[in-house]
Amino acid sequence: MTVTYSRWVADARLGTFYRLLLRWKGSIYKLLYRELLIFTVMYGTISITYRCILTEEQRRMFEKLSMYCDQYAQLIPVSFVLGFYVTLVVTRWWGQFESVPWPDRLSALVSGHVRGADEGARLVRRSLMRYANLSGILIYRSVSTAVYKRFPTMSHLVQAGLMTAEELRHLEELPSPHNKFWVPCMWFVSLAMRARSEGRINNDVAMTAILNELNTLRSQCMRLYGYDWISLPLVYTQVVTVAVYSFFLACLIGRQFLDPAQGYPGHNLDFYLPVFTLLQFFFYVGWLKVAEQLINPFGEDDDDFETNWLVDRNLQVSLLSVDEMYDLVPLVERDKYWDESEPQPPYTAASAEHRKPSFMGSALDISVPKEEMEFQHNLEQIKEHEEANHSTPFLGSLSRILGVQSPNFPRLTPTSQVSLLRRRPRAPFSRFPLYLHPESFLMPSHARNADMEDAFSSMPLYERPGFYSCPQTPIHCVPPSIPRPRPRRAHGDSSSSLVHPLMGSQVLKYTFAPTEKKNKQKKKHRW
Repeated sequence: MTVTYSRWVADARLGTFYRLLLRWKGSIYKLLYRELLIFTVMYGTISITYRCILTEEQRRMFEKLSMYCDQYAQLIPVSFVLGFYVTLVVTRWWGQFESVPWPDRLSALVSGHVRGADEGARLVRRSLMRYANLSGILIYRSVSTAVYKRFPTMSHLVQAGLMTAEELRHLEELPSPHNKFWVPCMWFVSLAMRARSEGRINNDVAMTAILNELNTLRSQCMRLYGYDWISLPLVYTQVVTVAVYSFFLACLIGRQFLDPAQGYPGHNLDFYLPVFTLLQFFFYVGWLKVAEQLINPFGEDDDDFETNWLVDRNLQVSLLSVDEMYDLVPLVERDKYWDESEPQPPYTAASAEHRKPSFMGSALDISVPKEEMEFQHNLEQIKEHEEANHSTPFLGSLSRILGVQSPNFPRLTPTSQVSLLRRRPRAPFSRFPLYLHPESFLMPSHARNADMEDAFSSMPLYERPGFYSCPQTPIHCVPPSIPRPRPRRAHGDSSSSLVHPLMGSQVLKYTFAPTEKKNKQKKKHRW
């Protein structure tokens, strides 16, 4: 019953969708032609009555009523109400399709983990999959009119071979007033546990995988049951239906062509049929018909789900997977591209134009000048103007795009160095230096003192030039009186080229170790 037209719209060419307008099965014409015909007949009847039967005085009264209906019919929010309603219905419709149970994954697990080529193992595998399919068929009988007509009683399931008479007796003897679609799942679990105890299922991991997949299939059946039980609120459906049909009842009178001789505004022309009113009826009522057809896809409409086909397909595929296909593998041999590192499957003449090179990434096509490819090793601070702290990011980005160089900033050269952090003069703790490079202790004293004045020297709080940045957490700050010696490589071990940096606690330990040693000697002397 599902209308499939994917092949017709595979290529977006001239006339692709126009050909779909000529199809009848599943079309809007098939759903709407009765309502459209009734609306046209009613409109024509009122028009003939106005033109030929009413007296002059009655015509004037009818004309006032027509303009009144046309004016206030626009207050009905048809588009607003219909839009939300159809969106909700389509979302629900797709959720129902995603809840359709498919036993393919379960059959693969059963075929792979329930081992044995004897008749007993074959009986276990087929019974497991028959129970899983029976659970889906029982839920289809509850929600789908098409499946219920196929199996109107439980005896029909026995006659069809989907369950045995003994299983039917056990099912009917259960003292439960609820839907019993879950009972075959419990039979599945019991039989799987028996197969595990007999050693047909090798390990508990395989057993867990099978039961998890069974629970997934049962959850899908439960969702279908819930969708059938909890419908869209009836008041919402009533509001939408009343809004649409009351609007077009008002249009039967309000959209009549009045006598042009009376000079009413907007009534300069006189036609027998309102073409655009009929188009509006086609769109709005057709929109409502879409919701009416999709609100329950388990019926017998043209676009409803093929539930009977699902019953046949799932049973056939699952039994084939666990029986005839069990432990069946074709002859394993070398493929055609055994000695090739890059297989190249051939193309036909019709598909040769679709062969494309591999996409390597859009950034790989960027060309960088040779002088900008060199690494910058020695970076020094650029003296920036104080007003750069308050420049906006937009102006900075615009200047970079236009290539405008500010006179307050020297242009970068390959030998220049760029400062990443800048001192804020009034920042707290600005008197403490920040040591980022252990090599600074190997520098001469005057060079190190000069370097202390740089932006890299002291600054627990920083901001990026050109941005109104908030204070940030300092990277590492220690008092200037505590030097941080450069870690030296151990000469005894030449196999390692990596040295672990000294932590702050180790620095303090090495710094105050001589002092502690002297204090201990003094105490010993006094004693």
